[in-house]
Amino acid sequence: MPLVNTKEMFLDAYNNHYAVGAFNVDSIAMIQAVLQAAENCSSPVIISLSKGSREFMHPGNIKEQILTVSKDITIPFAIHLDHGKSIELCKDCIDEGFTSVMIDASKYDFEENIRITKEVVDYAHERNVSVEGELSILTGEEDYPRLIEEFVKRTNVDSLAISIGTGHGTTKFKKGEIPKLKFHILEELERRLPSYPFVLHGSSSILKKDIDIFNEYGGDIKDPIGIPEDLLRKASHGPICKINIGTDFRVAYVGALRKSLSLIKDKYEPRNFLVPAKQAAQELVEYKLKNVFNSAYKIK
Repeated sequence: MPLVNTKEMFLDAYNNHYAVGAFNVDSIAMIQAVLQAAENCSSPVIISLSKGSREFMHPGNIKEQILTVSKDITIPFAIHLDHGKSIELCKDCIDEGFTSVMIDASKYDFEENIRITKEVVDYAHERNVSVEGELSILTGEEDYPRLIEEFVKRTNVDSLAISIGTGHGTTKFKKGEIPKLKFHILEELERRLPSYPFVLHGSSSILKKDIDIFNEYGGDIKDPIGIPEDLLRKASHGPICKINIGTDFRVAYVGALRKSLSLIKDKYEPRNFLVPAKQAAQELVEYKLKNVFNSAYKIK
């Protein structure tokens, strides 16, 4: 199936009460893991690259690399820029064939965020590319839904990353804090913007079995606290149509790589170590699609 942008993908997710998984990749092996997992599960999926991973994978021909390894893939997928911090970076990725970009101007004030986001939206929409924006809580929480509604209407952005309690990294809550998401904000947003797709960043659950393998074979991740899966399942049945996973995916991949490097003593061909890593990453993605995002078997 050809590359798609996320607009129709998110509409189907909203109408059928699931979320599309966006997995942050750093290599072709990781891309293969995401695509094969989605193919096995008949699920849409998003291949997400940060500025750093794009630079590592060689800007300019990333789309061609992905198309080469996806020739037998039949499910719809998007190539997405995660946390694009500048208009120029977003435009470069659009010109390179990305089908979705995120312009993250959340560090600026409200009006400047609108101006920057709208410039990217106008450029992208002329080229059939979808755009994700981000708006953090600027003042009081009570004003947040109103500002989100205004932001969406003034920018015409296709989806929006919002702040309701998730966070990047391996420790998303303080020790002893009960993890929770602000579902009352989601309910108000759905009332104000029916059918509009919202996005959760920093949504790794920090699975104990993967952390244990990572640490057993030389890693040192201390006191990880992630987002409970039941909260993500609840969010995916509402207006959350995209959930980003970086930490869980990478910990599974690198943990399996650490294990194979430690246990396999008589081999030196890289594939002997990369294959188990890719398999662990693929299993992680399949688990998320089936058990957390409710997106498995949605493609008929």
